Amino acid sequence: MKLLATLLSAVVLTSAVTPNLRLHTNNNVGADFCKMCINFSGEAINELLNIILNMGVVGTCADICGLVEQKTGSEVLGAVCNILCDIAGVEEFVKLVEKADLDPIYLCELLKTCPVFDGGDATLTQFAVNPSSGPQGKKTLNFNFVSKNGTGTGEIYLFINTVDKIPVEGSFLQEPLKPGQYNMAIDLDAEPDPDCDPTQDFCEEWLAGDYVATLQLCNGECGSKHPHSRIYDTKNTTFTITN
Repeated sequence: MKLLATLLSAVVLTSAVTPNLRLHTNNNVGADFCKMCINFSGEAINELLNIILNMGVVGTCADICGLVEQKTGSEVLGAVCNILCDIAGVEEFVKLVEKADLDPIYLCELLKTCPVFDGGDATLTQFAVNPSSGPQGKKTLNFNFVSKNGTGTGEIYLFINTVDKIPVEGSFLQEPLKPGQYNMAIDLDAEPDPDCDPTQDFCEEWLAGDYVATLQLCNGECGSKHPHSRIYDTKNTTFTITN
């Protein structure tokens, strides 16, 4: 299941759900620390929480983050863990990881690496697939939205209800935006993934029929019950695969 997100405006997006999601972004240097934190927590928060719960007695940042590196096999994740832990202090870091409860955006807001803005808004004005009908292959999901007050640190979430009921979904970090109108697009590879192993995973076949795509713009993580989280807007569109 390949989804390719392509930015048509200067907005930073990053993968939060699907590992084979490839993104093209125009990076906002001022927001890099937020992005780094969410990339880390999105990949390591499960291991990090398990490590903390199993440690019993809280050790040092080096103890915790050494185990993160060991469990994930990533020196980079271990290094970022150390940076975030050292900034917060080990006891506070542990408390915030437990409080965030597997929500990467909320964790990074608690760590004060991502800005919080609860007065934001976003309204989807257009969401359509091009081509709307045709054989398997590349499709572009174009969407426009307007924000009167700007947005907080949040998420763009896409879910496609497929003919064979295998879920295709992806979420992308949306860093804060100023008030304005925004045009974006997500490129969808609507054809079987030759690298997908049906013995290891569910493999979408993109069968002939009608598909429903749902797009959400959110403050915080879409569907989260934590503070600083709400769905700004939701819009559906349909497309048909003919072969």
